[in-house]
Amino acid sequence: MTAAAAPAARPSGRRELWLRVASGVVLGAGVLAALIYGGWPFAGIWLAAGIIGFAEWMVMSRTEPREVLIALGAATLGALLLCQRGGAPASACVAVLLLGAAASATVARTGRGRLRAFVGVLGAAAIAAVPVALRDDPTIGLVGPAWMFAVVWSTDIAAYFAGRKIGGPKLMPRVSPNKTWSGALGGLVGAVAAGTLVPVVADLAGMTLPSAASLPVVAGASALASVLSQAGDLIESGLKRHYGVKDSGKIIPGHGGVMDRLDGFFAVAVLAAVYLALRGGGSDRVTMRELNP
Repeated sequence: MTAAAAPAARPSGRRELWLRVASGVVLGAGVLAALIYGGWPFAGIWLAAGIIGFAEWMVMSRTEPREVLIALGAATLGALLLCQRGGAPASACVAVLLLGAAASATVARTGRGRLRAFVGVLGAAAIAAVPVALRDDPTIGLVGPAWMFAVVWSTDIAAYFAGRKIGGPKLMPRVSPNKTWSGALGGLVGAVAAGTLVPVVADLAGMTLPSAASLPVVAGASALASVLSQAGDLIESGLKRHYGVKDSGKIIPGHGGVMDRLDGFFAVAVLAAVYLALRGGGSDRVTMRELNP
């Protein structure tokens, strides 16, 4: 029976791959269309992603009372985006976020549950608010989120194919048995190439860029973002093993849940949030020629 069952797994694997590709293409096209349009359509996508991701985390971590916590998390994220897109001061938006996170922690029933709820709201806020903050910033615009997408997507794709073609030693077999060092390095190279290409294409399209976006800086940031993206993937794999689940959810065919799809993106969103915080009041807009004379 074992010998007869083995060949049957191959078509299933191929179907799973094509399902992942098809759903990834559809999702990617929708996100890019919303990115170009901007405004509330783009914000709405990330608000939904943040709410669903937070809900998945509450369910996966078995934090109770989950229905109340999910409602509080959704209300917090919605209020945060209204504050953010309404032009309120950054301090007011941070206050709204911390108040919602604290309220969620207060409602949770155990000490660990309070920590999971508090951290979960903050993590969901990074997903919901950071891409929107970049897109709405007049000195960054769609180039910022496009760079994030390019780095995260190319990391995943290049790591997958490099790992399959080259193989070799495992990266962290106890956490994620299929990931290899060759895949990690392939993802890093792919991310640097794709991330550095974004400002070049933007310049050819006549867009202006933040004054800090010289090609060496972008290449370095892309490398760091790729490492963080892969670390986020590994952390989420570790969490799933800890809680004994295969996927965080089933909402995305072939991919699982929103957490499964955005684990690496979350880590890059945190990096972008740090950039926005350090950048403060804004930066000048320049052309690629001015950045790289």
